[in-house]
Amino acid sequence: MQDFQLYFGLGWHHILDWQGYDHILFLLALCSIYGAQDLKKLLILITAFTLGHSITLALSVWQYIHINSKLIEFLIPVTILITASSNIISKKKKPKKMLFRYLLTLFFGLIHGLGFSNYLKSLMGKSANIVVELLGFNLGLEFGQLLIVATAMLLSFILIWIVKIKAWDWNFFLSSAIFGIAFMMAAERLPAIYNLY
Repeated sequence: MQDFQLYFGLGWHHILDWQGYDHILFLLALCSIYGAQDLKKLLILITAFTLGHSITLALSVWQYIHINSKLIEFLIPVTILITASSNIISKKKKPKKMLFRYLLTLFFGLIHGLGFSNYLKSLMGKSANIVVELLGFNLGLEFGQLLIVATAMLLSFILIWIVKIKAWDWNFFLSSAIFGIAFMMAAERLPAIYNLY
């Protein structure tokens, strides 16, 4: 139980750590176009992301997959770029496109899980209690994600319903800012990719 609590704490601290703000940016981009009325859609998206990163986190920690960390570090801002640009391009969430968005979020979760795995593997070493630690870390990540999403939704509610900013203007501003930051991140990490081949 002590290991579970320790890794639960490490999980939510890791995703809320500003040094790893790329995951926070992804979550903000993911939820920026949704309001309180879209809570069900948003929860499905967060679940798809969690499922994706849980799969690759487990596979990587158990040594079933090995992907160069520099490639993953480049792909993470690419997932943010795609998510933010899709927010800017589409003004409405069409039902037919939601399935594609769920699948894309699941796929992006697979990439982010590989990013989380490098951190987790460095903590675990040759631990014998790997299942409990993996579960604790994953649930900690999920708790941290829900805190980020709840904060983003509260901020959106205040700006849209109290300050009276138009929902599209807020989405455009936030998605554009996230796109700009992610673009710079991807550009900084791109040279490391050339050294892989």
